Amino acid sequence: MDRLIFYTTVGCHLCEHAALVLQEFAAQSAAPQFEIDEVDISTDENLVELYGIRIPVVKNSASEKEVGWPFDAEDLFRLF
Repeated sequence: MDRLIFYTTVGCHLCEHAALVLQEFAAQSAAPQFEIDEVDISTDENLVELYGIRIPVVKNSASEKEVGWPFDAEDLFRLF
């Protein structure tokens, strides 16, 4: 099963919208099976450097493909 990493942080209103898109995508019957690991970038200086101005970002941990906001179901499907 694939694992998606959802880079986010507290108080990020765009991240809240992105979380809803991820939930809707997961509920689609055509969506691949996957697990989501939510990572708060504020806990790691390196992550803040990489994603601080780009969050929300979703990354496939196996393929290393990632997509930044704004994204939709089609963008998420391309991660697999």
